[in-house]
Formats: sequence, C-alpha cells, structure tokens
Amino acid sequence: MSDPVLDALPMPQRFRLDQRNALITGAGQGIGRAFAHALAESGARVAVIDLNLAAAEAVATELTAKGADAFAMRADVTSEADIERMVAAVAARWGGLHIAFNNAGIGLWRDSEAMTAAEWDRILDVNLKAVFLCCRAEARIMLPAGYGKIINTASMSGSIVNMPQNQAAYNTSKAGVIHLTKSLAAEWAPRGVRVNCISPGYTRTQLVADLIRSPEVQAFAETWLARTPMGRMAEVTDLQGAAVFLSSAASDFMTGHDLVIDGGYALW
Repeated sequence: MSDPVLDALPMPQRFRLDQRNALITGAGQGIGRAFAHALAESGARVAVIDLNLAAAEAVATELTAKGADAFAMRADVTSEADIERMVAAVAARWGGLHIAFNNAGIGLWRDSEAMTAAEWDRILDVNLKAVFLCCRAEARIMLPAGYGKIINTASMSGSIVNMPQNQAAYNTSKAGVIHLTKSLAAEWAPRGVRVNCISPGYTRTQLVADLIRSPEVQAFAETWLARTPMGRMAEVTDLQGAAVFLSSAASDFMTGHDLVIDGGYALW
C-alpha cells in the first residue's frame, strides 16, 4: 500500500511552476503585475496581457531580466475576438495553457441614483462578462488536456458592502465573479480544470496611492484602515503567495474557493 505522505513530492517542489504556461490579464500594473512576477519567479512561462501594450511590454521585460520566459500582448477583455486571439497565441507559442489569471477589471464610485445605464453596463462588461468569456476560452484549451488552473480576481466587495464610498455596480460585478467561479468549478472539476478566485481587500497599488492624494479619498482611506484589524492596507506582495498556491500542485484538490485576503476587514 502506498503512503501518500512519503510518496508525495517534497513540499517546496509542489509549489514550483516549472514547465507551466500562464497568462495574466490586466498584468501591466498593480496586482496583475505582482501576479506575473510571482509566477515567473516560481518557474512559469508568463504571457503578460493588458489593454496598454507599453505597460505589458515593460512588465515582460522585468520578467525576462529575471530569467523568465515571457512575452507581452495587447488584448481588450471585452472583445471575444481578442480573447480568442490571446489564448491561441499562448497555446501556439508554448504548446498549451496550464494557468490563467483573469485579473483585468475596473472600478466606479457613484451614487446609485446618479448612475447611468451605460456606466452600469461598462462595469458588468469588464468585471463579469469578460471574466466569463476568458474562462470559456481558457477552458476550451484546458479541458481537452484534462488539467488546468483558472484563477479569477474577485474582491471582498463581492461578499460585503464597503463603506463609505458607494459602488453598487462594482460590488455586484465582484459578487458575480465569486458565484461564476463556483459554478464553473463544479462544472469543470470532473474534467480536471480547477477554478478559484482571490478576493483582495484594500490594496496599495499605484492607482490607489494616486487616489489617496485627494482629501476626499484620504478620508475614505482613514475609514478603511480603521475597519481593518491589521491596521494597514495590503501590499501587492501580500497577494503573491495565494497566486502561486492556487497555480501550483499544492492546491490540486481545491476548487470553487474564494480566497479572501483583506487583513481581517470582513470579520466585523
């Protein structure tokens, strides 16, 4: 009788991503950039996807400087044609797709009574519909191979209503990402494709740092920190371990999970 503990790979090797092909949308900055570095440092080949090609190319250059195999590509995740082209390019270049991070997203603070239908549609198109379209295209490569890891970027805003800013469309879109993740996980698990999501709390990206310079947002940030038990915002590096874990063999029996990384914000 085999002993699963003794027969398993040593623990550090289970987190390695050597010979794995990954794509990350929204990887030209912020959280997506941090994910790209984390996967590359763990041995993955990384396709850096962003609407801003120059930003994607800059990140790909950072990765290749670390010795990683990486390339940049522009894609609009609201375009089915761009998504299909993105997935096909990765599969053609490296012979398959093992890991996909659907991270691209946008935000909007708006009082609901003032929100236009176009604003609502834009948030839902980018944050939810595009995640489905990406998952669908990625699964069409992964399912025939019998293995794959899809990780969607949700938010703690998908589980709670944040204060004090009003962001009904964003909250709704991220709640949709969480339930979409669970639905796809249940559907595709028998065929070897795991689908999970990461829900960050308030994270100090360059975009957030720029926003906080305004007095109004500085007041918001004071509320965010006061409601966070750990007393600080996340750094993008606080999310990297989860990215590697969900991409690796260490999480092979995990699917349909929403991994919240919020410094305890949602505990109250």
